Amino acid sequence: MPKVYNWQISREMQYPYDGVRPKRQFGAVFNINRCINCQTCTMACKSTWTFNKGQEHMWWNNVETKPYGGYPQAWDVKTLSKLGPQRWENGTYVGKTIFEDAPQGAMVLGYLPPDDEWRHPNIFEETPTPYPQIDGGKTQGWSELPVHQTFFFYLQRICNHCTYPACLAACPRKAIYKRPEDGVVLIDQERCRGYRKCVEACPYKRPMYNPATRISEKCIACYPRIEQGLVTRCIAACVGKIRLQGWIKPREEAIPDSPIDYLVHLAKVALPLYPQLGLEPNVYYIPPRWGPREYLKQMFGPGVEAAIEKYTHPDHELLGLLQLFGVTQKIIERFRVTDTDAIAYDKNGHEIIRVPIEDPVIVRPPQHFNTT
Repeated sequence: MPKVYNWQISREMQYPYDGVRPKRQFGAVFNINRCINCQTCTMACKSTWTFNKGQEHMWWNNVETKPYGGYPQAWDVKTLSKLGPQRWENGTYVGKTIFEDAPQGAMVLGYLPPDDEWRHPNIFEETPTPYPQIDGGKTQGWSELPVHQTFFFYLQRICNHCTYPACLAACPRKAIYKRPEDGVVLIDQERCRGYRKCVEACPYKRPMYNPATRISEKCIACYPRIEQGLVTRCIAACVGKIRLQGWIKPREEAIPDSPIDYLVHLAKVALPLYPQLGLEPNVYYIPPRWGPREYLKQMFGPGVEAAIEKYTHPDHELLGLLQLFGVTQKIIERFRVTDTDAIAYDKNGHEIIRVPIEDPVIVRPPQHFNTT
């Protein structure tokens, strides 16, 4: 099996195909700390792409409550349990990926969820871990930063449009491909025969089988919008302004004024979801400040402590960039932060929008006060 370099695990790994990166790679950052679980992103995606017969169970975008929620149910717990011990040493993953731990005769270590696990997209919504012990009618212990004893947080999920997709690796029909112009992962529905190998292989369970058409479907990153320089529907509709879309390069090729490169490679405040699986996913998360660190390290890798510290005490440039989340439907290609403003630019270098880093405080003149 060929070897490819995965910068998220800081080493080479086995993958069925040679690693050929696209000209540009679709990328996004989701700030978990801002999400209010309104599901507006979920319904924007649903009403745009998956409203037909056979798509009733398809939620290409969903927001699930961790640690107990998941769609399909327990998707991550089952995958991690099958993979076995996952160890990091000095920022390098030394365990096996799902490609390296694949059973004999298979390309990927995976599992096929039964139908009942697709029935409840909001299972365990807003369900926290057990409350502290109550003794004599009084709660023993409390929740306070930096880590809450009783916690939950919202995890926003779309297809990660991975650099090394498991769905692509497992498809016997070669019906799945990455677009060379933007790295979006798509299923050729004329070639697909509905074997569901992609559903079995993807650890994030983003390909979904349509029983009406008997072929698989998945998030397409709203590529018709990307081709017009616009962000995806889920990102455009986000009420909490938690999402930022752009382009991501490998660590050694990072561009300092590219928003996603800056957040991922330079500030290192945004982390991939389960990097130890080996797919090099291209959707990144700013971890929740209040979550138990060991749980977050399992989910986002060893950079959690540094990412939370950086987010909690941002420098001026990071603070400015955080103001650009959700302020425009256009894809931000470059950014600049001045003393007072954060400025976004399109691919032609034209200014898209300018946002103040700190909103001005305006005091109403006394003569206009409301009086009784």
